[in-house]
Amino acid sequence: MSWLSGEAFTVLGEHVKWADMIGNLLGFGALALGWRRSMWSWPVQLLSGVVLIAAYLGGHVPGLIGKQLIIITTAVWGWRQWRLGRRADTGTIAVRFATWTERAVLAGGTAAATVALALLFTSYPSLSWSPWSDAYIFVGTLAAMIAQARGWLEFWFAWIAVDVVGVPFAFNSGYTFSGLTYSVYFVLVILGLRSWWMSTREPRVTTANVPQGVTA
Repeated sequence: MSWLSGEAFTVLGEHVKWADMIGNLLGFGALALGWRRSMWSWPVQLLSGVVLIAAYLGGHVPGLIGKQLIIITTAVWGWRQWRLGRRADTGTIAVRFATWTERAVLAGGTAAATVALALLFTSYPSLSWSPWSDAYIFVGTLAAMIAQARGWLEFWFAWIAVDVVGVPFAFNSGYTFSGLTYSVYFVLVILGLRSWWMSTREPRVTTANVPQGVTA
């Protein structure tokens, strides 16, 4: 598997690694599957994380590596959450907007964890060359994955917030393909957000509106 760390091609004078390209293409697939609320989104995300870690090793980018470790870890939990969260009437994944309390907890926890991790990185410079960016990407990814697993539409907004920092950070760190693909993610995020939002407006079948003689 040493070929994964090799060069695939060059874009705008930047060398693109096979692992960087394959991992991000898998990430595209996982995001598209998440948009469709497919259970396959989780194993594809896990595989994407494994491949991208291979790309980032040796690059001194713990934030990007940490992001993939979060994705791998939460992919298993998220898959289980989605299995339990299927709608009884259609078998699809139930999604909704988070409540204001849930949003406050998610935002507050994300902010506090980002500051704490950044201070840790600052105290131990060997852990990160860019403590605040790494902490922001690491914790923001965790928040996005939690929101996705819960079926909250805020998941899409969280990914946008992560990519606002992650895209330029990837370019500056020499991972051109990651930067390019994260830029394209924005389009998929908008489409995914619209799809999930429309699904919250779908009528749900209840025994109250099922004709007599027909079981729900």
